Amino acid sequence: MTSSAREILKWLALVLMTGDHAVKVLAGGYVPVVSELGRIAFPLFALVMAYNLAQPRADYAKSFRRLSIWGLVAQPVYAWTFDTMLPVNVLFSFALAVACCWAVQNRRWGLLVVLCGPMPMLVDYQWSGIALVLSAWLFFRRHGRAFWLLGSWDWRRERLYAMVPIWIWLALGWLCYFNGSGWALLALPVIGFVDVFTRELGFWNGVRRSRWGFYGYYVGHLALLALIAVVVA
Repeated sequence: MTSSAREILKWLALVLMTGDHAVKVLAGGYVPVVSELGRIAFPLFALVMAYNLAQPRADYAKSFRRLSIWGLVAQPVYAWTFDTMLPVNVLFSFALAVACCWAVQNRRWGLLVVLCGPMPMLVDYQWSGIALVLSAWLFFRRHGRAFWLLGSWDWRRERLYAMVPIWIWLALGWLCYFNGSGWALLALPVIGFVDVFTRELGFWNGVRRSRWGFYGYYVGHLALLALIAVVVA
């Protein structure tokens, strides 16, 4: 994926997440279509992050620190908005996923058991979310094309081989089970579409990366929703 494609996908996920959160806080928890589309947000974030972590110069420690710090900043606002402390906000889910990828990268199997054992119980999307990031990270370390998430084929030694990212599909299935719907599966064609348009067709390649915009927006939109809920109550 190009840098522009990843940025487009992150902001698309933010829009879908915002709609889902607005429904939960202001509209009784469910609005047709808006709530369903909100199920696409997490897998978009997860797959983009996995792709970033799979790059040769990925800095796991920096990603973990940034996600953890912003997770701590967001947690009081998150608890105020949704009136709950557990599970903790999704930034901690991603921080935990980064730690799991680092543990695999460095063969720290004991640490991985601890990270993947009880700890996902405390974070949003729990084990299904961690499994999606980890499986996608392993896939992207070997295959650089996001379009291949839909499956592909390859000629090797004059024979046709199918390439099926089965572990990602299984993790997405687990996530769908966790969500109680299959809408998360739409993340795959969305990513494939954006990847083709930016890489092959050259569209939307002028989108610049925003280093802090996502985190600031995440905290800000939660605070705004909480304030609106207080005003209209």
